[in-house]
Amino acid sequence: MFGYFLLGITYAFAASVQPGPFQTYLISQSISNGWKKTFPAAFAPLLSDGPIVLTVLLLLSHIPASLALGLQAAGGIFLLYLAFGAYRNWLHFNTNNPNHNQSGRQTAIKAALVNLLNPNPWLAWSLVMGPLLIKGWRERPLYGISLLAGFYSTMIIVTIIIMLLFSIARNLGNRVSRALIGISAIAMTCFGLFELCMGLKAILQM
Repeated sequence: MFGYFLLGITYAFAASVQPGPFQTYLISQSISNGWKKTFPAAFAPLLSDGPIVLTVLLLLSHIPASLALGLQAAGGIFLLYLAFGAYRNWLHFNTNNPNHNQSGRQTAIKAALVNLLNPNPWLAWSLVMGPLLIKGWRERPLYGISLLAGFYSTMIIVTIIIMLLFSIARNLGNRVSRALIGISAIAMTCFGLFELCMGLKAILQM
């Protein structure tokens, strides 16, 4: 049981600290709105991974290639939309009047959509976590539960730490915070364009 729990911890930590669309969005929101407003978004994978896990388990080992490519293109468009929102925050940023228009619930929903439209969780669950979960569950259901517990507890904890670290940057002054928001907008734009281009290119080559 401990072995599967450790596997879940290890994989979640590796996935959480690597730069990606989900992490970039959380960093942008943490800088713009602070960690308290962004805190609910740490639990977004619990919302978005449900359909992913169910789909992968039903297909047992992998998802259709066309679905992954379609998600990649759709995820790129959605990330560009989020990047535009970050750009507007950068354009009108004021440390004395921070943007609180977006509630914690709205942030969590958008973060869940980012994760759902990102092909990486689909591929990760189909190639790594899915087979491990099936194997552990067949050996003993408790093994599968231990894998999930280690994975999601670690992902949530690491995500909260990342949000806290970048939220602290808001107190470093108007110029620094505004620059960090601009960097987040650029990063999301790059991720969005990359995913959109790669998705469309792969679809055209099918």
